[in-house]
Amino acid sequence: QVQLVESGGGLVQAGGSLRLFCAASGSISRVNVMGWYRQAPGKQRELVGTITRTGITSYAESAKGRFTISRDNAKNTMYLQMSSLKPEDTAAYYCNAQISSYSSDYRSYWGQGTQVTVSS
Repeated sequence: QVQLVESGGGLVQAGGSLRLFCAASGSISRVNVMGWYRQAPGKQRELVGTITRTGITSYAESAKGRFTISRDNAKNTMYLQMSSLKPEDTAAYYCNAQISSYSSDYRSYWGQGTQVTVSS
């Protein structure tokens, strides 16, 4: 059984910072690409950015220059450092990871989401 759990969401004022965490646990053999997504009320889920196992990152235009994705392969954990937050960043943030377990090849897993609310 493999699980992804996000944490670190909360309420922050515009211009503030927040750090999100995504931890993978269970019978993990290897974690490949990981990514952050977000979904605002009434909108489709959108990509925030991704990070490869070797640390290569890619960001959506809305995240460039303000958000930083990093990971710790030893801990199977990914981070999202968000700064200069805007009210339009308000959303549920989800992590996704391509994970191979001891019983299966790579599969896509999702966390349950963590809410980020930015007040103006």
